Amino acid sequence: MSELLLQVRGLKKYYPVKSGVFRKVVGHVHALDGVDFDLKPGEVLGVVGETGCGKSTLGRSVLRLVEPTSGQVSFDGRDVLVFNRDELIGFRKQAQIVFQDPLASLNPRKTVLDCVGEGLLYHGLVKTQAQQKERVADILVQVGLQEDVMFRYPHQFSGGQQQRICIGRAIALGPRLIVCDEALSALDVSVQAQILNLLQELKSRHSLSYIFISHDLSAVQYLCDNVIVLYLGKVMEKASTTDLFNRPCHPYTQALLSAIPKAHPNERKERIRLVGEMPSAAHPPSGCPFRTRCPYAQPICAEVPPCRIVPDSKDTHEYNCILPP
Repeated sequence: MSELLLQVRGLKKYYPVKSGVFRKVVGHVHALDGVDFDLKPGEVLGVVGETGCGKSTLGRSVLRLVEPTSGQVSFDGRDVLVFNRDELIGFRKQAQIVFQDPLASLNPRKTVLDCVGEGLLYHGLVKTQAQQKERVADILVQVGLQEDVMFRYPHQFSGGQQQRICIGRAIALGPRLIVCDEALSALDVSVQAQILNLLQELKSRHSLSYIFISHDLSAVQYLCDNVIVLYLGKVMEKASTTDLFNRPCHPYTQALLSAIPKAHPNERKERIRLVGEMPSAAHPPSGCPFRTRCPYAQPICAEVPPCRIVPDSKDTHEYNCILPP
């Protein structure tokens, strides 16, 4: 068994842009452009960035819900991108996803019993319907719901309860990795806190690893061990959660953290103002893609990517841009 649960190297996903009567490919949208990261067993990796930066594409590419253009995704030492159909079915038992909109991800014509227990029958984890009901009842209790709700339909639940059902469906097969794709954004603030605590509890109980995709930096700080910051499909910065929030190195990370609402009205906090709008992912800038909006951009930023990992250095961050003291 590998020391790393998940290893991603050079992951790219380009979507073709077609035009004209014959729908010829005239370009590509660079949703992901050379993403690297590692995930250890029992670890939580946060993925943050603006809308359109490639967060959801990253999560779905890792699970092969969308096919990457190139790169390598190793799960427990095996390359996911070369799996055949049978190997991919086995991989589905080990890696699951919780989507952003819980109601849209549940079949409205199926009861909770079917939504959560269908995978158990398909993968042969239970043999009879009686075993299925017993297993689903146990899962529902784990996610904070009553056993008798298994005979209801998704529309009969609140948003928080629907997301609990989705989480129950994700843990039903006993996975080792769960991708949480904006799992909190459709919920009220008080419900978000409950779901966060539930994710933390399930992580400890089942030794889960998460890829936690979110806009909510406070939730990322609470749940995650490490964080990567995406911008136009590229990694701007990756560090432990403590280092990232206490000592952000890249200007884009600093700008994201400066946008976190103040904890108290009397708190003094200066927000970093960015220049212009995000460029098109079909024509990303060379070098550091953030340089067109960065207040500290240098000429070298047009030539060299922003983040380089230096193996011989104690500090894992080295940037070409000159940041203010």
